[in-house]
Amino acid sequence: MLTLEDLDKIAINAKCHKLVYKIMKENPVLEEILMNAENEVEVLEGIRHWVMKSLKKSPHALNYYKHQVSGIEALRKLKWNEIAAIRILDYIDNAGIIVDDWNFRLQKTYSNPIILLWLGVKKGIGGSKNYFFEDMLYLFRQFSGKTKPLKINKEILEEWMERYPSGLDPRIAKLRLENRERIIDKFINKIDNGIKRDPKYKFNAKMTLEQKREKMREWWDDQLFHLRFAIRNPDDLNEMLDYSIDPDHMKTLYAAEKAGIPFFINPYFLSLLYVRVPYFAIGGDQAIRDYVLYTRQLVDEFGQIKAWEKEDTVEEGKPNAAGWLIPGHNIHRRYPEVAILIPDTVGRACGGLCSACQRMYGFQNGKLNFNLEKLKPKDTWKSRLKNLMEYFEKDSQLKDILVTGGDALMSSDKSLREILNAIYEMAKRKKQANRKRKPGEKYAELIRVRLGTKLPVYLPQRITPELVSILKEFKEKASVIGIKQFVIQTHFESPLEVTLEARKGVERLLSAGWLVTNQLVYTTAVSKRGHTAKLRQVLNDIGVLPYYTFSVKGYMENFHHFATNARAVQEQMEEKHFGTMPAKYDDLVKSFPEDTNNVVKKINRIREEANLPFLAMDRSVINLPGVGKSLTYRVIGITRYGRRILEFDHDKTRNHSPIIEKMGKVRIAESKAVGDYLRQLEEMGEDPMDYDSIFGYSIGETEDRTALYEYPQYDFEVTNEITNLEIPEDQQN
Repeated sequence: MLTLEDLDKIAINAKCHKLVYKIMKENPVLEEILMNAENEVEVLEGIRHWVMKSLKKSPHALNYYKHQVSGIEALRKLKWNEIAAIRILDYIDNAGIIVDDWNFRLQKTYSNPIILLWLGVKKGIGGSKNYFFEDMLYLFRQFSGKTKPLKINKEILEEWMERYPSGLDPRIAKLRLENRERIIDKFINKIDNGIKRDPKYKFNAKMTLEQKREKMREWWDDQLFHLRFAIRNPDDLNEMLDYSIDPDHMKTLYAAEKAGIPFFINPYFLSLLYVRVPYFAIGGDQAIRDYVLYTRQLVDEFGQIKAWEKEDTVEEGKPNAAGWLIPGHNIHRRYPEVAILIPDTVGRACGGLCSACQRMYGFQNGKLNFNLEKLKPKDTWKSRLKNLMEYFEKDSQLKDILVTGGDALMSSDKSLREILNAIYEMAKRKKQANRKRKPGEKYAELIRVRLGTKLPVYLPQRITPELVSILKEFKEKASVIGIKQFVIQTHFESPLEVTLEARKGVERLLSAGWLVTNQLVYTTAVSKRGHTAKLRQVLNDIGVLPYYTFSVKGYMENFHHFATNARAVQEQMEEKHFGTMPAKYDDLVKSFPEDTNNVVKKINRIREEANLPFLAMDRSVINLPGVGKSLTYRVIGITRYGRRILEFDHDKTRNHSPIIEKMGKVRIAESKAVGDYLRQLEEMGEDPMDYDSIFGYSIGETEDRTALYEYPQYDFEVTNEITNLEIPEDQQN
């Protein structure tokens, strides 16, 4: 293996030389420092002195650089060139750092950008690639004032948004009906030829073709039909898409099947994909196609994927990475107030497998799968559920339970009712036990219940009157004992997923008294200009509230989907802010959980009165190993290949395990360079010039939570005692 010294001796190519020439021509002071420096110390100190001279003109920027001020408002006060100055100084302060790079299975990644630039300028060596020099070119343009943030007005944003029709558009709805009929005919053929057999879904021998079609249309409204007839291999997928998948991608899908990656795409969701691409929405379905069509990087990494979140790796009897003692695989926990419950039911499966799934690690090790019969709850589940509820009941801080999986609504009505009843009884016992505790010693009582599900998107047929009855019944009785918030958390990725069926499903959930919030996974296709803004708008239209916009997590398996953190901040600063809600509406949004039937009406009132295209109630974050949800970072390095190295701090606006202060900051190397990301967008039909300011976003801050998402206050003081916590010796003072 080549050493760092060997890599430093590698000559740069002709394109890199041209970029170096541009950098020097545009920055004569920088050129003088680099050309006159005789060694690395002179290079670093010369540039530090030059940049610090500029930064000292702004006390606020200097204090920000020194970490003496922080927060989203402090970031917004920084000038464009000051952000660049801070990054240059951070590069110098972290010169020579080596980080563990999980993108390449824990290889070491080196960063010393100023020295690599010096080597390129003075000797034509250093081994750096085009994307490195491109990033450095934009850095010094930003510092010198040659570039500015893009001036995006509301009209430009709305033009971008108009490129993405929703699934409620009559033209799109018509295409989906054509897709449904095509899929129906293919299934009729499979049933008639004995290729597809199912005891529940079969034809009478005397049926005509039209009668069979009518029967299939009836089945289309049945959730079970879509689960039993889900596509499970590449050939069936291609057939259902009318053989529209190109040969190269089919080769990847065959490799995925051989590698053991599951396929599970239900007919309804398949009908949302274009086969005949409409002229008015070219490329509009890229975000949902990317769910279904696996990538080469995923195939290559499957079997080697590492758990992104350290909390996912648990040893019996030992605390997880956040210090929490938890009873086995059914509970995941990072924060004091909330824990995730993953039931041993069919809820370990989903309505489909997203290729960017954050739990691909679970599918790799077999804990999650699509063997629906085998996932049905065993006799031991009831007693295990009781033990799991005792964990919540006897914990001093837990007030919020998130039932997910898999997918919470993949559980049968019977299983879901049992889980909700168990939660109700647990919450009631916890409340009763508090009556015996003294003031200041009382435990947190359950105040929020959430169900994590993608079925409003993947399979809205699941939202039946029977399900609504279960949810409504639970909400009514749980409200009596003090539970105040009931939330369905889902994952719409594209305006095209907001269909007539999805809207009807959301209306039913709201009628049951449950809020519906959305956690958007910010993939490359989703990150296109205006796409997320349009999604927020369309979701608002049907009463869904944006909650989180998550940058893709994981390593090289998600290379295709990863939109750099710079793009997440750019979207936050240049697009999302048009949906910032005035504080005077805080009390109104706090009333949403109590009046879910009028959520759409209240959203429309706020948008109209405040002249907002959408309500941007979501926070842009990434889920980090150990640190949790955060977008608080600084770019402190960059590799020879132009991949940025980010140092993240935890979100200081929420409570964490006490271990967080012992952990320190988390450093990650992004899987692709900003330039690489822009080339990918260009292949998707985007104009890279629309994103020109992206290089300048090298600092992030986590936004404050919207008032709606804050926990309601108790009328008593919760104990400071923290149960179920054990700080490992190496993390103690």
